[in-house]
Amino acid sequence: MNLASLKKKNIGVLMGGVSSEREISLKTGAAIYQALREKGLRAIAIDVDIRIMENLRKQMINLAFIALHGPLGEDGTIQGLLEVLGIPYTGSGVLASALAMDKIKSKEIFAYNHLPTPRWQVVKKGNKPVIRRYPVVVKPSRQGSAVGVTIVEKPAGLALALKLAFRYDQMAVVEEYIKGKELTVGILNDRPLPAIQIIPQNKFYDFESKYAPGGSRHLIPPQITKNQEKTAQELALASHRVLGCRGASRVDLLLNEAGEFFVLEVNTIPGMTETSLLPDAARAAGYDFGALVMEILKDAGLQKD
Repeated sequence: MNLASLKKKNIGVLMGGVSSEREISLKTGAAIYQALREKGLRAIAIDVDIRIMENLRKQMINLAFIALHGPLGEDGTIQGLLEVLGIPYTGSGVLASALAMDKIKSKEIFAYNHLPTPRWQVVKKGNKPVIRRYPVVVKPSRQGSAVGVTIVEKPAGLALALKLAFRYDQMAVVEEYIKGKELTVGILNDRPLPAIQIIPQNKFYDFESKYAPGGSRHLIPPQITKNQEKTAQELALASHRVLGCRGASRVDLLLNEAGEFFVLEVNTIPGMTETSLLPDAARAAGYDFGALVMEILKDAGLQKD
């Protein structure tokens, strides 16, 4: 979709929503909205709530830029609504969004396709896992931005970590802890961007490390070999593809001390704030923020599951 045709459309920037990541989504959406306006496009900021269908019709939106994070925005829900309304949208479709948001299903797909991922077990609310080795990482199955995530060092901390995870979901993942370098690779329209090494100020890349100014350092290039970076990019692209993702995504990986990679998850709507990783990676590949936004937007009209 070229700039001339985009200028004829009302582009709804869908932001906010009702998830625990609402405030971050509002920042992402505001940055995208500003970039679209600077390009001369008819962007309309829409804070997503229960009246979203009415608002989309009232504003006569015929193209949606999804800037939502977390449940009801990143999990295929809003994508399904837009499909019903016949409104093209940015990013992955219904199925890929749902699979990527669900850590259990995505890890099953990674394992089936021989993509390395940390060993895990599924815990249903009310059940107790059997843990033979600590530390472990406890996560709600369907959350983003490290919400509800705890690193558990000893058995005494497990119950509290599960209680926190179950505040957000009925299912939790208990995953082996991998000591090593935290990496992320952005995917832009089926092409991997330069890898970034994340050095969080806290023990791991938690919510504060992601979004607080100074919460983490982003190293480009990462402190790994060129061959390792190439491997990271190949694994990221493969992970993006096996889930059926489109547009922009960001794949998080770990590189352990033995030089082995592990895929953690695929984020189908990466953050676009001043501390976000995807804009940093895109900048290293030659895209300023406005160019990145336009690159994400240009194929939105082709999205079909």
